[in-house]
Amino acid sequence: MAEQMIKRLIDDLDGEEAAATVPFSIDGTDYVIDLSAENAGLLRERLAPFIEHARRAGGVRRAQARSTGGRLRSAEIRAWARTQGIKVNERGRIPATVVEEYERSH
Repeated sequence: MAEQMIKRLIDDLDGEEAAATVPFSIDGTDYVIDLSAENAGLLRERLAPFIEHARRAGGVRRAQARSTGGRLRSAEIRAWARTQGIKVNERGRIPATVVEEYERSH
């Protein structure tokens, strides 16, 4: 039995199909909003005068936290590796060769 999952983004403003998830920050809070190309352009257009007069905040953008799905996948790969007699650490990055072997076998 074949299964196909289709992910559609819905514009958070008008309920139509969205083109992208747009991240932005204000007052120290990060936000994301799903928008059509038209509404994303409108957001950028309306923010443009403020951005033009603003200065960039320094520093490196922090990495986003790993999703639960990523942690679950890592646990699956570690369990599979153990059944194959491959030694992997309980924590930290899984070697790319182990991930590749896992993907080939699945």
